[in-house]
Amino acid sequence: MKFFISTLLLINLLCTCGPAPEKATTEDQTTEQAAVYQDLSPVEFAEYIGEENTVLIDVRTPAETAGGIIEGALEIDYRSPDFAQKLSELDPDKTYLVYCASGGRSGKTCGKLNEMGLTKVYNLKGGYAAWK
Repeated sequence: MKFFISTLLLINLLCTCGPAPEKATTEDQTTEQAAVYQDLSPVEFAEYIGEENTVLIDVRTPAETAGGIIEGALEIDYRSPDFAQKLSELDPDKTYLVYCASGGRSGKTCGKLNEMGLTKVYNLKGGYAAWK
């Protein structure tokens, strides 16, 4: 009798604890995934430089940029108090090529630009160190 009751309880447990049915909502069907920036090698990054509506951004500090920059880069210091303000002033219709010393700060900057709705954003993988 104990075996019979245990078996019934086990069957009941297995039948009621299955996976929940998937819910399809209109929100899931209509929401697009947020754009994610792309990491580019120095060779790929160089191919974009100079293209129409493309802005090159160096997010290193002034001390770092004193050692050299990629020609034509707009300098926006990642550690500056008005960094977020300067990013918010960027034209969302342009393409942005972002770099720093090694790719960390520029990657974070690209993520912030994506959060702000900018979709054409590229990070220099390895940063200025890889560029040299």
